[in-house]
Amino acid sequence: MKGFFFLLILITFSQAEAQTSASAVADSLYLLGNYTKAINAYAELGDENSSLQIARSYAAMGNTQKAIMQYEGLLQKYPTNTLAKFELGKLFDKTKNYTAAQSVFVALTQSNSDNPEFYYYLGKSLQSTSDYKTGNKALKKAVQLDSTHLRSIYLLGKYYVGVEEPANATRIIELGLKTAPNDVALINLKALTKFDIGEYESAASLFERLVELGEKKPFVYKKLGYAQSNIRAYEKAKSTYRKLEEIPNYEPEAYMGLGQVFLMEQQLDSAETYVLKSIEARKYVFDIEYQSLGRIAHLKDELKKSLEYYTKAWEENKSNMLHYWQVSIIADEYYKDPKVKIGYYENLISQYKNLPPFLKERAEKRIRELKEEIHFAKD
Repeated sequence: MKGFFFLLILITFSQAEAQTSASAVADSLYLLGNYTKAINAYAELGDENSSLQIARSYAAMGNTQKAIMQYEGLLQKYPTNTLAKFELGKLFDKTKNYTAAQSVFVALTQSNSDNPEFYYYLGKSLQSTSDYKTGNKALKKAVQLDSTHLRSIYLLGKYYVGVEEPANATRIIELGLKTAPNDVALINLKALTKFDIGEYESAASLFERLVELGEKKPFVYKKLGYAQSNIRAYEKAKSTYRKLEEIPNYEPEAYMGLGQVFLMEQQLDSAETYVLKSIEARKYVFDIEYQSLGRIAHLKDELKKSLEYYTKAWEENKSNMLHYWQVSIIADEYYKDPKVKIGYYENLISQYKNLPPFLKERAEKRIRELKEEIHFAKD
């Protein structure tokens, strides 16, 4: 009898050892990225952990459909496996199945109410379906649980910047920067907040910091150049736009920026040169460039040239009623015949039925003045 029990223990021990050995082989295959063989090895084991590893293997292979099916099958057998739920929720989030992700993370936050990561993913999935109120509530809970949860802070900051709530944006962004003062995403949000409310000096400083941290991207140079020119740091702005010029396909915007800086400095010939270079480098509509050239020509008292440029701006983009308003104003200055002048204003009113009331009133007033001029000239 003793021998029988000894034999039974030996068999059990051997089976456990074999199971451990098989599990080690499967884990090794998984770690080396040999996922198909790993799946086959895990399938022979058939326990809870192996089922989880099979789901992970499918996910690592990029076969998200099979991974999701495996996670769901696992959770039917082991409904309390929190790790499997978490990974399934993240997979739903990764594949943009936000409604399914919400369902998973609602359940996780209910059973694990002190985990900020669960609230982050819940908030993210809710924001992604435009439920910002509930989503922000979840993100705020994540931050309440962990004031250093930067991804939650970023999503809240991004939301506040987007809806133009600078005070809330600044408050939450500053909280994140206490933990990560060099976080480029948060610095960018802070820079945009300052830029949007016209605090160009602060914005310029922050965009300069982004460049120092290696964020030498076109949008950073564009915002930085604009901010620098608005605080009259003209030489810095020129240097920034010249760096933008070095980035392929951004030459037109760089030339336009340089043109605007020279215009601010009243260097009209240089401004004209760069705006013309911007037009030459572009391959689409040039209404803004022609508008700038019209303004430059007007400042140089070249009314005929100004009228031609403003007319070209309007021809490039006739949906912009302000272009034709500028045409009318310059035509009023350039032509001597009041009948010709009236024609421009009447054309403006007839073409643009949605002309802002204050512009329509000014145009109608000018028409009356010109008609009186004609009347008195006859007398």
